[in-house]
Amino acid sequence: MDKEYERLAGELRNRITDGTYPMGVNLPSQRELAAEFGVSRDTVQRALRELVGEGWIESRQGSGSRVVTDTRRIQSPPAARRNFGPVTLGPLISEAFERPEVTLDVYTLTSESLEAHIRLQAERIRRAEIQPRSVALRMLLPAEDMVMPYPRSRDDPSDPRPGERMREMSRRYTASLRRLLRDLRTEEYVQHIDVDIRQAPLTPAFKLYLLNGVEALHGMYEVIVRPMELDTGEVIESYDVLGLGATLTHHIKDEDPDSPGSVFVDSMRVWFDSVWHQLSR
Repeated sequence: MDKEYERLAGELRNRITDGTYPMGVNLPSQRELAAEFGVSRDTVQRALRELVGEGWIESRQGSGSRVVTDTRRIQSPPAARRNFGPVTLGPLISEAFERPEVTLDVYTLTSESLEAHIRLQAERIRRAEIQPRSVALRMLLPAEDMVMPYPRSRDDPSDPRPGERMREMSRRYTASLRRLLRDLRTEEYVQHIDVDIRQAPLTPAFKLYLLNGVEALHGMYEVIVRPMELDTGEVIESYDVLGLGATLTHHIKDEDPDSPGSVFVDSMRVWFDSVWHQLSR
């Protein structure tokens, strides 16, 4: 990220993801953020608008910016719960990376959420908190030459800028993901890294994470109307999807091949493989 507001937005995403700024709390004031990061108030305001547009925070005049990550909770079937509190994506990714061999199959609209969580795991690996021998990531993204129903301008469906913004954001996070994982191999923290990212001619109606072949996180995208700030600084009303806020259901494969968890995980794996081998490029 070479723009100051993008670097600031990225750091704030990381802090929200790792719990530094948990759900429901206000971020530091614009003045405090500007002083901490050595940037202008205009840069802080643009970074905050970016996070509002992506669904990380909400801002109200006179009330500051509040983290709204409560809708990122994952619903687990009672028999599959690991604790009595809310289950979130972060701990499940962290647990997946505690295995000697890590495999992640991901189907999503962009790689924004995954990049933030992988960044945290890379830091844990460098601190020797975890020591996986191998990490294999397969990710399916929508084909860039598709005309998709979202994101798009509410007033001008032919406006190409919302789609271009989404594709650029996806490229940015995808490139960051590749660097994060490949640097772990280059620096000899992880023996084997395999990153394969492909595109498929499908408009994602849901996001899917398959973790180590035994867990599945699945959530439908909700179509919403939200303000979107373009690179020019212009703000438009757009049709978009709730990605960070999508409710995810958690399914675990167990020893019973006919259990609901096993059936769901296996069926999602078969679906993912079929798209990967037959449609993706």
